[in-house]
Amino acid sequence: MSEYTFVVEKKCPICGKMTRVSKTKARLITLSTDEDMCVHYKDFNPYYYKIWFCEHCGFAAEEKIFVGNMPAKHREKIAAFLSSRKMALEFVEDRGKAEAVASFKLGIFYAEMLESSLNRRAGLYLMLAWVYRDAGEKENEIEMLGRAAELYDKSLTTEIYPMNGMSDGLCMYLIGAIYYRMGEIEKATQYLSRIIGDNNIRSSDPKLYDKTRNLWEDVRAAKKESTEEAGS
Repeated sequence: MSEYTFVVEKKCPICGKMTRVSKTKARLITLSTDEDMCVHYKDFNPYYYKIWFCEHCGFAAEEKIFVGNMPAKHREKIAAFLSSRKMALEFVEDRGKAEAVASFKLGIFYAEMLESSLNRRAGLYLMLAWVYRDAGEKENEIEMLGRAAELYDKSLTTEIYPMNGMSDGLCMYLIGAIYYRMGEIEKATQYLSRIIGDNNIRSSDPKLYDKTRNLWEDVRAAKKESTEEAGS
């Protein structure tokens, strides 16, 4: 019995069999939050459990997709793909980094197969980056952050917001924050300055505006530092 998770059985939307999944208990102690909204918790990482997968057929997705009303054409497409393949992962109640990474890669694979929204796919890459961050794997983290930023950027220009609980302003902030984490100061500046120059966001979402201002100060300090280093 885990202190932080409990096991429930859910019906797989693809094969229809009951599969075990680990859910995280609600009471977790928050330690800090990074610029790109990665929350750090005491003694536990709930991001490891964000992707559910079927231990029988191998379908994987976030909880809301797994238990939601999946369109029949999506079910049929995945079922046809899985009919001649074994994709199942072994169920483990207490996931380590390896299980978390494998589950995210599967989740991303199916999201891309179904041509899910760019916003959703970006979110999956971002959470996978957080898993790598927790493990101290900087190179892998940066690679996933780059993919997330690219997809969020495409999403901003091609998809209609708000979507998945996110406004276009928040999406813009997130891209800026991701580039800041990546050390791409010029790109971070471009996105954050768009929010700071937008009076609509300033009045409609003052919290986001203030958050952006705070990050903008950090970006300016980083820019100044890199300029001084280049000049010395």
